[in-house]
Amino acid sequence: MIREVATGDRAAFARLVERTRAPLYRYLRTLTRGEAAEDALQETMIGVWRSAGTYQGTAPGRVWLYGLARRQAARTWRRRVGEPDTTEPLDEHLGRDAGFGADPEAAVAALEDRARLDVALGRLSETDREIVWLRDGEGFTGPEVAELLGIPLAAAKTRLHRARLRLMAELRSEGGDHDA
Repeated sequence: MIREVATGDRAAFARLVERTRAPLYRYLRTLTRGEAAEDALQETMIGVWRSAGTYQGTAPGRVWLYGLARRQAARTWRRRVGEPDTTEPLDEHLGRDAGFGADPEAAVAALEDRARLDVALGRLSETDREIVWLRDGEGFTGPEVAELLGIPLAAAKTRLHRARLRLMAELRSEGGDHDA
């Protein structure tokens, strides 16, 4: 569809926008935390129209599209002062706080509570929130996430693992489940 957009096909562009608008908006909300997501989405779609001809097909179209959105989010919404640029080292108690050894059915039940999940995701750093959302929310593969973020696959796996631990820790702390 991106190649069709590159030829100036407005109908293909309309289909692309319709198909990708909602998931891109959800993704941009994880990056921007507010009204900036709407601005970033609009600018992303303008970028798609303008730069579809640069799509080489070496990566899946979805990776290319989310890469555009990611760069637009960075331009639209700047990192807050004091927020770390990188993922901090693993807290030695993070596994315990995430519930390692706990009842897996209880963890699944916690994940099914969307309101709690949204609150917990909102407490994560931008880096953690983004990688969890790409992999678990949007279903990108590990190699696609690594390519989109511009990091080695091993680093993406490590970052995702730590982000999931932090998410589980947030869910447990929200629910008052502090048993180890």
